[in-house]
Amino acid sequence: MFKGKARAYTNIALIKYWGKKNEELILPMNNSLSLTLDAFYTETEVIFSDSYMVDEFYLDGTLQDEKATKKVIQFLDLFRKEAGLSLKASVISQNFVPTAAGLASSASGLAALAGACNTALKLGLDDLSLSRFARRGSGSACRSIFGGFVEWEKGHDDLSSYAKPVPSDSFEDDLAMVFVLINDQKKEVSSRNGMRRTVETSNFYQGWLDSVEGDLYQLKQAIKTKDFQLLGETMERNGLKMHGTTLAAQPPFTYWSPDSLKAMDAVRQLRKKGIPCYFTMDAGPNVKVLVENSHLSEVQETFTKLFSKEQVITAHAGPGIAIIE
Repeated sequence: MFKGKARAYTNIALIKYWGKKNEELILPMNNSLSLTLDAFYTETEVIFSDSYMVDEFYLDGTLQDEKATKKVIQFLDLFRKEAGLSLKASVISQNFVPTAAGLASSASGLAALAGACNTALKLGLDDLSLSRFARRGSGSACRSIFGGFVEWEKGHDDLSSYAKPVPSDSFEDDLAMVFVLINDQKKEVSSRNGMRRTVETSNFYQGWLDSVEGDLYQLKQAIKTKDFQLLGETMERNGLKMHGTTLAAQPPFTYWSPDSLKAMDAVRQLRKKGIPCYFTMDAGPNVKVLVENSHLSEVQETFTKLFSKEQVITAHAGPGIAIIE
């Protein structure tokens, strides 16, 4: 019997990953850059044993259906192949996220499973190699191997596409991210399907690709010089462009809801009052607001007036993957 357990944290992309050039290997069309956060994480244990007849996957205490388990089995197979064994496994995963937050992240989940498999099978993979493996489970999972600012190199094949830390001289310690949880309902268009539809049909997608390298450069400059305004403006612009591409897809779609627009407008109103803060959104209606710690209380106060207290959650920069003995 082989056992391993790991904890990994969610990350939020400041420069978005939007579109794959290889679906099987999960190779992205562009580099992305994220911030790992401390508020949401997953702990996953894996046990490989000859006493198991089939692979099983438990999430938050519930045995998962065939569809959810299939994705995990494919991921386990990568590690079994690497280790040269065929033992079946039991995967026990727990999401430490607010109930009904709509943030049960595949990024933290698959990063944690990668770490657990690496430990259980004594593969001795370093963090860059672990990042490559995590990417095969969920693209953004490769970034959750590391803490703080992280860049995912798009690469051109399986070996060259991985995440790595971005030197920041602890700039991230000055920052907070306020999550405004709009909706936890199942999305009409999944991230995976939304990406594919946009890449294949959106007239705006080429504009996204043409400008994302410039956004990435600006954001890295902002980190290097600790320029919060440049960081926020670049992040917000990049996120809006990503969402813009979905409006020209065939058929068009959007992840925004009326409350998403309300939250975005609140950020703009705060800026008019001289409180620097900026928003971003992933493939869903939740709005994330980046702010310096010195202005955090004003942002929290604004959003707890507009939304319920349960809908407003604050995170700070989080650590990389941890092995739990």
